[in-house]
Parts: sequence; structure tokens; C-alpha cells
Amino acid sequence: MTALGGPVGKDHGFDPVLLAVLNRRIEGVVSKMQNTLLRTARSGVINVARDFSCAILTPNSRLLAAGESLPIHVMVGADMMADCMTRLHPDLNRGDAFLHNSPYHGCSHAADQTILAPVIDAAGVHRFTVLAKAHQADIGNSIPTTYMATARDVYEEGALLFPAVRVQEDYRDIDDIIRMCMLRIRVPEQWKGDYLAALGAARIGERELLSLGDELGWDVLEDFIESWFDYSEKRMQGAISKLPSGRVTASSIHDPFPGTPPEGIAINATVEVDPDAALMSVDLTDNPDCMPCGFNLSEACARTAAMVGVFNGLGINIPTNAGSFRRININLRENCIVGIPRFPASCSVATTNVADRVTNAVQTAIADLGDGFGMAEVGAISSSAAANLYGHDPRHGSRPYVNEICLGDTNGAASPRQDGWLTISHIGTAGLMLLDSVEIDELRHPLKVHTRRLIPDSEGAGRYRGAPGLHTEYGPRDCSVRVMYAGDGMINAAKGVRGGGSGAPLRVSVRRLDGSIEEAPAWGDFDLVSGESVIGMSCGGGGYGRAQERNPARVCRDLREGYITRERAESVYSVVVDAAGEVDADATRLRRQRDGSNANDPCTPPRPAKNKDC
Repeated sequence: MTALGGPVGKDHGFDPVLLAVLNRRIEGVVSKMQNTLLRTARSGVINVARDFSCAILTPNSRLLAAGESLPIHVMVGADMMADCMTRLHPDLNRGDAFLHNSPYHGCSHAADQTILAPVIDAAGVHRFTVLAKAHQADIGNSIPTTYMATARDVYEEGALLFPAVRVQEDYRDIDDIIRMCMLRIRVPEQWKGDYLAALGAARIGERELLSLGDELGWDVLEDFIESWFDYSEKRMQGAISKLPSGRVTASSIHDPFPGTPPEGIAINATVEVDPDAALMSVDLTDNPDCMPCGFNLSEACARTAAMVGVFNGLGINIPTNAGSFRRININLRENCIVGIPRFPASCSVATTNVADRVTNAVQTAIADLGDGFGMAEVGAISSSAAANLYGHDPRHGSRPYVNEICLGDTNGAASPRQDGWLTISHIGTAGLMLLDSVEIDELRHPLKVHTRRLIPDSEGAGRYRGAPGLHTEYGPRDCSVRVMYAGDGMINAAKGVRGGGSGAPLRVSVRRLDGSIEEAPAWGDFDLVSGESVIGMSCGGGGYGRAQERNPARVCRDLREGYITRERAESVYSVVVDAAGEVDADATRLRRQRDGSNANDPCTPPRPAKNKDC
């Protein structure tokens, strides 16, 4: 049997204590890489929002460790890029480094420029590959954004593509490549700083792994790798064996957009679980062909989006590496919007919009298998709070700037055991990106952030509720700015599962100089002048289970925190709160009986039914 992680392994009998220690040592190497990139990059999207990932792979391109990285970056794709490097460059030497961002050769999308470096020991043996991937503010697109949803093909997109191009030899830059980038990119000094940061992160990883090999011996590390993969596979086997057996198809619909059908893009995922064999499969072949827009997924993002849904649906902590991936099969087809794209289909927005719909379809399908599994839908990305901005800063001699801001999308979906994560941002980042600091954004750019607050009553109600939406408003200060974003969820809000409610939809509007407010589309590209502002309201996440099953104490806490109003507590959750702000247990019991709740004790949260599959 083969799957994403390669052949199923055997028990290598590695000492479990040493296994845990060495895993921490490897994770420590990735953490050093991550810290290097965070602290030395120049773009705000990297050093403030943390839109980057680092990973370590085996010499045969299996993912070993990814630290606290963004799942959409590395779960699948890191392996494909490393394999591309070794296939195209069989003559690897110490001191080599390669620039890679081609979505047709394993990268997520062109904006995620990646540095790959082989770790070569003193004997000339390739021992590991280290990877540092960072989302760039500008990569030479035809318009100043790295999320070009309107691009009908890669030529209109216009991004510089590098399929594992050697950019360093003997630890020295190949200047021809650097000059190409510096000439094409709108903010060359910023790009050069980000390039050096990613390169430095890779070199830190290389140095630390060489030191670890010298300390422990390469044979010990080789045995560790196989034993760690075997252990991870066993963890995944145990999780899948507890799922109900079944085959479920679920859909998640992306809003219509130029180049897509008028009814939107329906994304279908069929999940099949065989708990006896401890295997899961996700079939994504029943989906539309590639479309003339930037929403087509790269193969890396299609596979990763499905994998994220599987891990979310299982709801437990399993190592994310080639070992645990052995138990999962993802079926794709060529020339599919969620499959294997054919050149020159544009994959400019591959990491977010349609990828999020794939993940939502997978995790809601798992929820259909039985109570206690899966998740509701995460809210769609993205409001204008996550826009690409382009302008000239009058505070610095009208110097041009390009950056993606991350002032905030909430979006978190409810699970069988917990409310939606407030700052998930979007499902592919798993909450590991950070919200921008308002003050830092205002220092970096000529902006004024007027508002950032949560929106009451915008959550998907449920036994466990989704995250509420976020209201933001900002505009330029003493200049103009071009605002570009590619949103979803105005029409198709995040759905709840197992009786849970939907979250509030996306909303965007523009406040003009005269104070009037104009509604804006889910996707936008417009200029604002000083005194104008853009208002974004991000999606709420879907709920899990019926709202009348929610523990009244949780409802009361949400009321105190301002997440919901008293009216919503009573009308949606059937919870009565007295004048002192406490739950009126008797009135709540009567209200829930009247509303048909099956909860016997309104102050005790129900639990999923126990059975042999749980």
C-alpha cells in the first residue's frame, strides 16, 4: 500500500525516550529557522503577520518536521518541491540553495517564494533538505498584488516563476537571478531583505542539522526518522480506527466571481473511512475544470486542503509528517480547479478561497459520519481587512510601498468540543498567522485605522458556537491608496453542522468624503483618497450542534463578553438571563422545553452518545 507519506513502514524498535528527545531536537531546529525568518524579514506580511513556514525533509523528500508552520504551506508541497530540486539538480553540493515558487512544480502559489537547501555532510552525502517559505508582498504581478483573483491565466498574472532555480553556489549568490528579481519587483529592497531572511533561515537549519549529525551520528538519525514515521503512522491508525465506517459526500460553495459560473463554484469532497483497515480517502475528482481566474488550486494546495480537513475532522493531536500521511489517500484529476492544474492556468489565489472550500467540504463530511467528529465550516476569506495595499508614502519622499495587511478576519468554526477559534484568519493557516498591530500598521504605512472590534450576534449558533465576525475600518492618511482583496462568503456564509447555525456573511463597504457609505463587492480593486475609508465585516464561523443544547453558562458568558445580545440568548439559545446577569435555570428549562430542546439539564452540556465507534 502507498499513500501520501510513501510505503507503510515497520517497527524499528527505537527507544521511546530517545525518540521523544530527538523529536524535540528536530523541532528545535525548525524553531530556530522560524525565529530567524521572523526577526530578519522586511515585509510586514512576514515579520508582523507571520505568513511564512519552515520545514525539514529527508533526502528522499519526505516531510519530517514543520514546526509551528502554516499547514497550507507545507503539509503537501514541501515534499514535491524538494523532489523537484533533486530531480532537476542531481549534482547537489554543500553551499547550494534553490529558489522555488512554481505552482506547477510543487509550490502552493507564486507568492510563496521558497528557499531550498540540501544538507550535505562532510562525506558529500545528502542527509536532509531544509525549506524556508515566505509570502511575498510583491512578485512582479501585472498589478501590485500577489493575490490576483482576476488573472485569466499565468501570463496575465505576470508573476516571476522559479522552478527550483539555483540561486546560490558555494554559499555565494548567483547575481544574475538576483538582478532579475530586483529589476522586476516594485519594492526591490524589501524583496531583497525577505530573500536574505529566508536564505538565513535555511542556513541556520543546515548548520544545526550538520551539528546534530556530528554529535549523534548519521546512523542514529536515520533510525530515528523511520521510527518517528512509524510512531506517527500508529497514532493516525488509532485515530481513524475510532471513526464510524462510511462514505459521505459534502459540498461547500464559493461565491460567484468573474470567470466562474453565475451560481458560484460548488466544491465536492467524498470522504470514505475504513476503520478496520485504519484508512481514509478523500476524492476530489467530481469538481469543475480549471477556470479563467486565479482561483485554480495548485496540486500542493489541493492535496493540503483535503489533508487539513482530515486532521481538523479527527480533532486530536497527531504528528503532521510523512508517517501519519501514509493512512490517507487523496484522489485528484488533471485540469481540475481542485486538482492538478494545466499550464497556463492561474493559481494566484490557490492558498485561500477555493482551498478553504475544499477543507470545509472534507471536515463537514466527517461531521456527517457521527456526532463527536468533524467540524463546522470556517468562515470564508477575506474581507478588506486582509487586503493588498499599494501607494506612495508622503512621509518618506513619496516612496512606493506594497504590502498585505492582516488587520483581522476571525472566521473560526465550532468543533464537537470547543467554540470556534477567534483568530483562525483562514482555515489554511490554522490560526498560526498573527493579527497586525494597529499601531505598527500605522507606523509602517500612511494609514489611519479607525475601528477594529467584534460584531455581536454574528457567530454561527450551536452547542458549540462559531467565532463572531470582525468589523474593521481604515483609510489613507494625507495620500491615496489602492486597495485590492479577493473575498468570499457574501452569499455563501459558513454553514453549521449537526443542527448548528450559519455564521454571518462577509460585508464590505466604502465611506466616501461626504460621509455616504457605498456597498462594495466581495472582491475589490479601488482607490481611496485621504478622508475616505473601507469598512470590512469578516464572516462568522459555523456552529456545531443545536443552539438549544448549549450550556447556559456559556451563553451567559458570551452575553457578558458582548459576543451576543440578550435577545439572541433568549430567541436563539433559549436561555433566560435574570436582571443580575445570571442564568434563570427554571425559566431556561421551561423555555427549552417549549422550544423543543432535548437537553435534560440546561446547566449541563450534553455529550456525544457513546458507541463502539466513539
